Amino acid sequence: MLEDTKWQAEQEKRHREEALAQATGMRTLAAIVAAVPVRLMKRDLFFIAEHLSALLDESRLEIIARHRSIKRAKDSESIVKLVGAFIRKADEGDLGRLLVEMVILQSARSQTDAGAVLKEAAEHYKVDPDVIASKVKQEFAAKEKSRTANRLSAKPKTKPAKKSAAA
Repeated sequence: MLEDTKWQAEQEKRHREEALAQATGMRTLAAIVAAVPVRLMKRDLFFIAEHLSALLDESRLEIIARHRSIKRAKDSESIVKLVGAFIRKADEGDLGRLLVEMVILQSARSQTDAGAVLKEAAEHYKVDPDVIASKVKQEFAAKEKSRTANRLSAKPKTKPAKKSAAA
């Protein structure tokens, strides 16, 4: 019975500590949010971009790098470090666009319907996915037509059979 009382006291103490930590964390978060300026400054954008990029896996960082023509000089270079270097050098406009892209990529990763996130972002930024899809289809059709034409013209022409001397 003494052990049960002691165990209960420890549980209550742990619950109080957790509640205190949670309340402190929530109030600290509220104070941070209240301190965010109306217009984010470069240091704010940098802070967000740096921490958000840490949440992305390498395949999504590769997408970001590809969109910004960030290339590895060596195969051994870390895409994480290359994107981090880009973030540190980026201006406010680049950071803002990068943040939107990161949020879309991260949201698409964590949701079952990745297309819904992209559609929502397209609506928000007044981008028409149907127009883009039409252009992409035309580009693919043109590439396929070009490939087919190249294959046909690359085929060696067969030489006519030589006439035999007996004929």
